[in-house]
Amino acid sequence: MRANKNSNPYDGGPARLRPRLPVVEPLAPANAAASTITHAAGHKNMQQLIQLRWIAVIGQITTIATASILLGVQLPMPAMLNVLACLIAFNVASILRWQENQVVSNSELLLALTVDVASLTAQLYLSGGATNPFVFLYLLHVILGAVLLETWATWTMVIVTGACIAGLALFSEPLPLPQDHALGIFSLYVQGMLLCFILDAALLVIFITRIMQNMRSSAAAVSDLRQRAAEEEHIVRMGLLASGAAHELGTPLATLAVILGDWKHMPEFKGSPVLLEEIAEMQTQLKRCKSIVSGILMSAGEARGESSTATTLNTFLDEVVAEWRVGRPVVAFELENRIAIDLPVVSDSTLKQMICNVLDNALEASPAWLRMEASIERGMLVLLVTDNGPGFAPSILAQFGKPYNSSKGRPGGGLGLFLVLNVARTLGGEVTATNREQGGAMVRLTLPLSAIEIKSEQQTT
Repeated sequence: MRANKNSNPYDGGPARLRPRLPVVEPLAPANAAASTITHAAGHKNMQQLIQLRWIAVIGQITTIATASILLGVQLPMPAMLNVLACLIAFNVASILRWQENQVVSNSELLLALTVDVASLTAQLYLSGGATNPFVFLYLLHVILGAVLLETWATWTMVIVTGACIAGLALFSEPLPLPQDHALGIFSLYVQGMLLCFILDAALLVIFITRIMQNMRSSAAAVSDLRQRAAEEEHIVRMGLLASGAAHELGTPLATLAVILGDWKHMPEFKGSPVLLEEIAEMQTQLKRCKSIVSGILMSAGEARGESSTATTLNTFLDEVVAEWRVGRPVVAFELENRIAIDLPVVSDSTLKQMICNVLDNALEASPAWLRMEASIERGMLVLLVTDNGPGFAPSILAQFGKPYNSSKGRPGGGLGLFLVLNVARTLGGEVTATNREQGGAMVRLTLPLSAIEIKSEQQTT
């Protein structure tokens, strides 16, 4: 949306107004964001496999050195070191690839686990085959596959590992180790099995815990996105209903305006100052109703010849407060404006309504006293609304901003703050609520200035 050439309140030059709140299309963005979160979880899981592979490299080097040097077991060292070199090269390549590509598919996870199984199979083939106690490390890969992979890929891992164990039993040669099974815990084979079990258990606890944390955080993020999409869809439905109601109210409001105008000139009313005063008050409230209806239509993109206008930040806040005080039983209202540099901004009806909703909620809780502070902190417009009412109930604070989350006990309660929260979130801001120690509540509304600031042609080029 572009302003007129003289819409910039400072230099009179051409200015570009930022668009008002976008039309909500909740499903597609939510699905895209959910897909991004799923891909991020897959990338984190791949990083876990890379770390596990480094542990496998260190473990294999330690085991080979211990068996050959301390225990005197004859091993084909060149061949086993070549397998280790290939595993290290694959892990380095994996690090380089997944630094550039953040999307990890199920097939790629399956390939990574298959390479790990192939490396383990090669080392076991060279060190005793199925008689090697470390053959039970296959269970580690099967369990990881069950957690990380789709069902078909998990069964593929089961078939692959089963085939590897069968192949080792058929084609590998056992190591020439002494038959000392009668020694129990002092048997070299039993000690190897014990070490294998400890490694299996420790690695499963560490990495399954990390992977489950990734999955839980991803599931929570996806759940939040779906909740937000549902809330935005709820807003769309409310907007359609409000727009339809505004259209329907236009005719009776116009009729009432004509009737009140006729009454004002009738002899029966002209002779009574009290009746004339009441008619004037009725006309004032009627104008307010028409202004609200126009604001609803403007927010729905059906403004009656009106649009967002250029103003300054302090002027905008003063206008919002002045319009809000009209027709409301405000006993004591304090406005503390700490904004030193007045910036050119867009005066938008949706933003006005958002601020008025916060003030209305505070006024309802505290009719005797109300306060609003305005300031700029690190490029953010901060509005702090405080009252001396009863404050928020803990259950309300826990579900702050949720639709119909209200202690007022009437139909539709809680929708005001729900709309405020979603409008602020759409603009890139946030709304928080707390209870004050001295009594009352405090609502903090934070909006990025970039969302409402007018940028001139020199700033945008």
